[in-house]
Amino acid sequence: MITCTFENGNTNSLRHVVVHMIVEKDGCLLLEKRDGPILETGKWSLPAGFLERDETAAECAVRELKEETGWIGEVVQLFKINTNPYRPHEDRQNITIEFIVKPIKKVGEKDWESSQVEWIPFDKLLPYEAYAFDHGETIRQYLEYRKKSFPLPILI
Repeated sequence: MITCTFENGNTNSLRHVVVHMIVEKDGCLLLEKRDGPILETGKWSLPAGFLERDETAAECAVRELKEETGWIGEVVQLFKINTNPYRPHEDRQNITIEFIVKPIKKVGEKDWESSQVEWIPFDKLLPYEAYAFDHGETIRQYLEYRKKSFPLPILI
């Protein structure tokens, strides 16, 4: 959590804003295996990252996708906003904005935050609980949405 001191001297704990990208191509999801000094190292996850000052959530999605996977993408749809204060495997409440992103072109390599970046076919996905944090739940919801679309965004 971020501690913020307001003009009147009061302090409060603020939340981090995180963006997740659901990137699909040819019946596969683009996933990364987390690496380095970050939470949930060694687990697979959706490409994701923290929103930086002076950027929109959509800009963050495009930036993080390129940094972490080497892919340029285009934000297509807001999929979910997650404010669950009890997310698994972390003691902070991130506010997560999740987008469906269309992959455009591979232009670079992955960064240090992942040991692998791969297109995983839907029929080869891990059990949902094996993914970092609650990314498996998002993958499950996305696969349900593909089978039978429902109103978006999902609000949690």
